[in-house]
Amino acid sequence: MARNGDNELKVDFLLKRSINKSVLWTGENYRNRLFVLTDTHLSYYDGKPDKKGKPKGQIELKNIKLVEAVDDRMLDNKVNVFQIVYRQNSDTYTLYVVALDKTSREDWIEAIKKESIKNRAEFLHKYHKGVWTKSKGKYNCCDQIDRNAPGCEMLQGALAPGQSPAVSRKIINRELPSPPSTNGPAKPKQEKLVYIAIYDFEPAEDGDLELIQGEEYTILDKSKEHWWQAEDRNKRKGYIPANYVKKKFGLEIYGWYYKDITRDRTESMLKEQAIEGCFLVRDSTSNPGLYTVSVFTETGKDGRDSVSHYHIRKNANDKFYISHQHCFETIPELIHYHKHNSGGLATRLREPPNQSNKPSTAGLGHSKWEIDPANLKMGEELGAGCFGTVFKGVLNGKPVAVKTLKDLSMSEAGFIDEARTMTQLSHTNLVQLYGIVTKNKPLCIITELMRYGALSTYLKRHRTATLRKPATMLDFCLQVCSGMVYLEQRGFIHRDLAARNCLVGENHVVKVADFGLTRYVLDDEYRSSVGTKFPVKWAAPEVLSYTLFSSKSDVWAFGILIWEIFTAGETPYGKMRNAEVVDYIVTLNRRLDKPDSCPEFLYILMKECWKEKPENRPGFSDILRKLQGLADGGDYPHIQ
Repeated sequence: MARNGDNELKVDFLLKRSINKSVLWTGENYRNRLFVLTDTHLSYYDGKPDKKGKPKGQIELKNIKLVEAVDDRMLDNKVNVFQIVYRQNSDTYTLYVVALDKTSREDWIEAIKKESIKNRAEFLHKYHKGVWTKSKGKYNCCDQIDRNAPGCEMLQGALAPGQSPAVSRKIINRELPSPPSTNGPAKPKQEKLVYIAIYDFEPAEDGDLELIQGEEYTILDKSKEHWWQAEDRNKRKGYIPANYVKKKFGLEIYGWYYKDITRDRTESMLKEQAIEGCFLVRDSTSNPGLYTVSVFTETGKDGRDSVSHYHIRKNANDKFYISHQHCFETIPELIHYHKHNSGGLATRLREPPNQSNKPSTAGLGHSKWEIDPANLKMGEELGAGCFGTVFKGVLNGKPVAVKTLKDLSMSEAGFIDEARTMTQLSHTNLVQLYGIVTKNKPLCIITELMRYGALSTYLKRHRTATLRKPATMLDFCLQVCSGMVYLEQRGFIHRDLAARNCLVGENHVVKVADFGLTRYVLDDEYRSSVGTKFPVKWAAPEVLSYTLFSSKSDVWAFGILIWEIFTAGETPYGKMRNAEVVDYIVTLNRRLDKPDSCPEFLYILMKECWKEKPENRPGFSDILRKLQGLADGGDYPHIQ
């Protein structure tokens, strides 16, 4: 593959990892190759020194951007690895090579650098000491998810001959805009919306676009809430799930950033991992605008394992810090420092928790809602309600919940209406619809499967443990409230909010379910037809008297749900009959007593939800702010 006139300067057998240039991921495999360095190219073959064999690849030295060592054990536990970053056809690639020993690695790095400089290559100033791997979905040195992310370590030494500092800065700091032109007003230029795929996505229908974890995508149209039109690097266009990508250069491209997670779930997750230095960064709920670092240590207070929390603050110079002695321009730089130095923390930061579970998508594809029954396998019965029976199922290899319609229990139009309602909704704390079956009997709604079932059942099953953990109970309330804020903001009234209609999944995640009574109303009020069934013990006075529903009647029901949670699943009003409950609430104007495990301040909030007049009750957004302030209490050490 060496051209005529090229001088062979260095030849050796080395182990290389597959570059995987194709869009489809082909695996991270290794091959022994004969590497040949000339004064203009680096080539590799599948032959021997006396007979090169077939050429397998070639890199022009002028296109090389970086040649540096990789820390030992970072690449599949291998040693003596080095990396070559180069440009080809406007794309950037990284070739990982394993040398025979440390001396061989140093010789190859020095030789390639020397010849690249002669070819006026423009080197980067930063590099990654680790590697991006498919198994982790990020760089193992800095936790960046973007495969093309700028390096996290600054290189030492001067610029290469002929290298322009301005050009070098432009390569490294790609997030900085170009300086304004001095030749008059610049023409308005639409900024590209570049996002990084956080998860793989396989197209479910024509018009969908495949996502490859870590790759960049340009967003063309964000007008749809849950499905965006995007373009990949090969100019292919299609729809992608909006919750599978994150904006480039934001904190969300780092594996350690968990945006919406409470203190309680953070502690549960880190303690479940039980790895020294396991950490994450989250938004502070008690101090909006601040971030919190939470880290697990095996040697906490009294020698027991614990999770410590630290606020990230800003000083007068607008720099981020945990300790006044160590201030940084960005949060990633702060995290990078504390991964190498404890700097006053309980322990040095190591690795974030594994994020193995993908979020649900709003439907299987951007417009695919009708499910072919042939692709659906029914399993065991999970439960039954007044409208239908729920079964465990499998859809195209994916575990799902299948809700079937009972004969004569609900009109077919009503059943489809429920599904239509759910197609408009997608939120972390709402059970996600995947599709519906309407062309065959029985009619079915297919949703995500929540492992631990109804919240009411979960509370009863874990009664003793639950009542000992007020922070966990408060977190359950906060999650349900978060889902209800989403409904409230979009003009939806649930009308059947209760612990039995909330489901529990992995890591104590709670989601609002059973939209069988949900209505979308523009004026926030819905007067039900005479004879409509509704749950009396969760109903507000105006519902009991006039069957008048609103988001404020949902607030009343939420107050009852808080009571259910802090009694570990007891039935509200005990053994009272429905008529007695109506008299108790409407005529006597009485309310449920405070549960023994419920703090007084939370009972005050419950009573605000039970105000007689709807207009005197708080909205879900107000309730959420109060719950967030309560949930993020505790010690935050101030480090000097």
